[in-house]
Amino acid sequence: MADKVDQKVVDEFRRESFLLDRLTFDNAVSPGTGGSTLTYGYTMLKTPSTAARRVINAEYVAGEAVREKKTADLDIFGGSFEVDRVIQNTSGAINEIEFQLKEKVKAAANLFHYAVVNGEVKNGSKTTAGFIESNFNGLRKLCAGTSTEVDATGTNLYGVSNINANMDAFILMVNQWLAKFAEKPDMILLNGDMLGIMQYIGQKMGYYERTKNDFGQDIETYKGIVLVDAGKYYNGSSEVDVVATESGLTSMIGVKLGLDGFHGISPLEASAIVKSYLPNLDAPGAVKKGEAELVAGVVLKNSRKAGILKGIQIGATSS
Repeated sequence: MADKVDQKVVDEFRRESFLLDRLTFDNAVSPGTGGSTLTYGYTMLKTPSTAARRVINAEYVAGEAVREKKTADLDIFGGSFEVDRVIQNTSGAINEIEFQLKEKVKAAANLFHYAVVNGEVKNGSKTTAGFIESNFNGLRKLCAGTSTEVDATGTNLYGVSNINANMDAFILMVNQWLAKFAEKPDMILLNGDMLGIMQYIGQKMGYYERTKNDFGQDIETYKGIVLVDAGKYYNGSSEVDVVATESGLTSMIGVKLGLDGFHGISPLEASAIVKSYLPNLDAPGAVKKGEAELVAGVVLKNSRKAGILKGIQIGATSS
């Protein structure tokens, strides 16, 4: 029974997170013991190797690919809920525990989404403004300072007239940005406003397509790359875009998924990625407590398999 419930929880995580559904997860295994660990060690390719021609009786000039050893820690996302046994027994058609578990899964997936984009390993006493403290760095941090980080400042897509006037130049910039990747990205993460602009531009220029996945979700693509609305993050008091618009400026984040690119990390056992802890209704105690939990993180093994196009104007800028 517990396995069936956990499978339902996994399915719910997948439904709530298009990115989580597509991510490949690699297990964090402790060297020597083979046991599970919360720290994942990996090697990141920073600079690829090069080749050259040579003439007779001359040697090649040596040149090596540059690797960097890195680690990332898994983080724990989830929460608990409480249900009075009387409420559970009189909830009728709606199973109160199942409802609360489903909502907790949504919240955990929501937080994971936000950390995947905006997570920052704290350096010192506080986290950088616009980021959230995490045991691993998210995409914005991972892409900073790489060859696939492109500044689009000055590109004005605020309003239909500006979109129409600057469409060609913007598409050229997007294509040049995508050309910097080692491989064509699998998806581009953006917010709802930027997605609407990409839909408009894609339809105008014939690059836009829409299909549905196994969960009935709309899958929208630009030149075969899935456009993913990263949605909003609820912090307990308000909702904010996962891919933010600040002072009228926003970003698009491209990722190539895979164990040699951007992927998830998890505990040793696949079944340990997501767990649910449901109350025993037959045990003493009037108020029953349940929990849902995701233990995961993300890493980028090749700096050219993720990138960010930042500084796109889609709103009024502060003077």
